[in-house]
Amino acid sequence: MEKTIEIDGKKIKLKSTGATALRYKAQFQQDFFNDLFKLVKGGKIEKDGTIDPSTIESMDFEFFYNYTWVLAKQADKEIPDPIEWLDGFDVFPIIDIIPEIQDLLYKTIQSKKK
Repeated sequence: MEKTIEIDGKKIKLKSTGATALRYKAQFQQDFFNDLFKLVKGGKIEKDGTIDPSTIESMDFEFFYNYTWVLAKQADKEIPDPIEWLDGFDVFPIIDIIPEIQDLLYKTIQSKKK
């Protein structure tokens, strides 16, 4: 699945593939699903992408920065390493980005069974 979002006035193409979880692990040496489930335990994200303010202190937002980079890297193999890429933005409003990437996150973890 592909999607283009705007971050700091720049159009950023994102792509989720079957390799998303493996690319995340290869880049960050952490298991994608473990990080995701720690996040789910720590904070509550509503269906509309907003974050329950009572749980925000226990959330690790590094996951979202890393995951967004992985999605961007899959869409554009030329983007630099995560820190250099993030340095290319004056602002990176992760709270605004989370609702934009949640459908890609669901595609990464969802089952085809109904």
